[in-house]
Amino acid sequence: MKRVIFLLLVVATAWKLFTDPGTVTMGPGVHAKESPRQTGIKEPFSFNHGDYTVTPLARFWIRAKVLSREDYRFDREAELSPVDLALGWGNMSDESVVAQIEISQGGRWYRWSTKEPPIPVREIETHSANMHLIPADDALKSDIEKVRTGEIVELSGHLVEIKASDGWRWKSSLTREDTGASACELIWVERFQIIKP
Repeated sequence: MKRVIFLLLVVATAWKLFTDPGTVTMGPGVHAKESPRQTGIKEPFSFNHGDYTVTPLARFWIRAKVLSREDYRFDREAELSPVDLALGWGNMSDESVVAQIEISQGGRWYRWSTKEPPIPVREIETHSANMHLIPADDALKSDIEKVRTGEIVELSGHLVEIKASDGWRWKSSLTREDTGASACELIWVERFQIIKP
């Protein structure tokens, strides 16, 4: 049994090393100055995506620094959103600030901690967020899968609510001011770009 557990750990570690796209360093300074932009939907509509119904709640645009990336393959949500990005803008796109904050992701959550906050805690909370990305097509999915921690990305699309016929639902936050459960953005991504320095 110990041998099996050891082999599983070796395989998992090798998989992580093989599939990890690495980290990009851009140096200190604010690399994404603008706050995310959100506008309302004048005439609500829905559309089907596989076995799900997608309802756009707001138009959404963001340019931000990738603070962390987490891939998902085995939860129900992975069928829709295989990659989560923890994104930061304003001072949370400054590596001299981010270097003083411990950042992690897992279970569709983004977590941070710091011994001595380099900027006000409320600014950390309102200038960074976990974003569940639903690529609108395979080309966008491929582009998203190439992103590395530390890069600047720009994306646009819709904040959405997803429903399934069995009653399951997944709904985006509609504000950058919230924290905790249900505070993540769920984005139907229609445009995605890695911004080169």
